[in-house]
Amino acid sequence: MSAVLDVVALRSLVAVADCGGFHRAAAALYLTQSAISQHLRKLERALDRKLVVREGRQARFTADGELVLAEARRILDVHDDAVRRLGAEGRGTLVFGSTEHAADRFLPELASGMRTAFPEREIRFRLDRTARLADSVDRGGIDIALLIDDTVCRRSIDAGQLRLEWFAAPDWQPPAEDVPLPMVVFDQPCTLRRHAMEAMNALGRSPDLVCEAADLSGVLAATRAGLGVTLLPSTKTRPTGLVERRDLPRLEPAQLRVRTRPGLPMEVAEAAAHVVRDVLAEVG
Repeated sequence: MSAVLDVVALRSLVAVADCGGFHRAAAALYLTQSAISQHLRKLERALDRKLVVREGRQARFTADGELVLAEARRILDVHDDAVRRLGAEGRGTLVFGSTEHAADRFLPELASGMRTAFPEREIRFRLDRTARLADSVDRGGIDIALLIDDTVCRRSIDAGQLRLEWFAAPDWQPPAEDVPLPMVVFDQPCTLRRHAMEAMNALGRSPDLVCEAADLSGVLAATRAGLGVTLLPSTKTRPTGLVERRDLPRLEPAQLRVRTRPGLPMEVAEAAAHVVRDVLAEVG
């Protein structure tokens, strides 16, 4: 009999990846750590393979786990789009899309703030790349999107800024200045990738794209492995296993904007932007 993948368990798997561990995933989903563990064990039993290894409060995905994670994101995207098109979400549901960069830094705080701001609604999160989120919110696939974006439109509201820093493995050493700089980047399209490339071009230094990853977990894994340096948002909580590189050019902060789907009252977007600004003040 073919394996059956439970959607709830897949959400827990994605949350563990995006939040960096079981504790933060449980806070983001309003579940217990025990429930998150049970969901992952259920997936492991269904697929007959180890997906995640716990290392203290952190979680390390196995090679099989990385493959399942990528499939989980696709399954959840299709599932949630179908539910919304069928009108089965219910009037009280608010779907909030966030870039992986922002979610990795403060998803639990963002989830708590949104639930406090909208106590009468069920808050659901979708994590994706800026370009896909922008397209989805414009098509009405999600209600609100938190984007790293400097584009101003009538359905978007300024939600603050994210500091950008270069990160690398602790023992990574840059090559000589006349040698292309090894860089780990997201594949196209990506706002942070563009910022990183522009910074190198301004220096007159060629980048060496040693690794292009489809998601944040891939970028972090390649950077921890010492393949190169990467550009990420910076908050008080630093990416585990990485250190800041102050010997590379400092960049201007990235602009965050909240964009709403057509027809959604702007006061909803204003309340969401207020939540984001409060969270940034807390964790920045």
